[in-house]
Amino acid sequence: MKGYQSGIAEFTESDSVVFGVSTDPIATNTEFAEALELDFVLLSDEEATVATAYGVLIEGMNMANRVTFVVGRDGKIAFVESGGAAIDPAGAAGACSKLN
Repeated sequence: MKGYQSGIAEFTESDSVVFGVSTDPIATNTEFAEALELDFVLLSDEEATVATAYGVLIEGMNMANRVTFVVGRDGKIAFVESGGAAIDPAGAAGACSKLN
């Protein structure tokens, strides 16, 4: 999240919107966002509906794998990055700049 916060200008320049989704409760996400001074929203997916729909839920843990998705204006997934690479916003920022 810190990487996305520090590179937020790259996303706003490409007219993109950044938000995070976590299976953590709202209160936990709020504390996390405040501690990191994030300028983007963290959404709570406590029931793992989104994580399940995107195929990133870790079975039996109610927790999602670390994955970055770039979704185009048409609603289609244009870019996916998972694991350690998902922490670095460079790939997502590049994908966003190509969409606009």
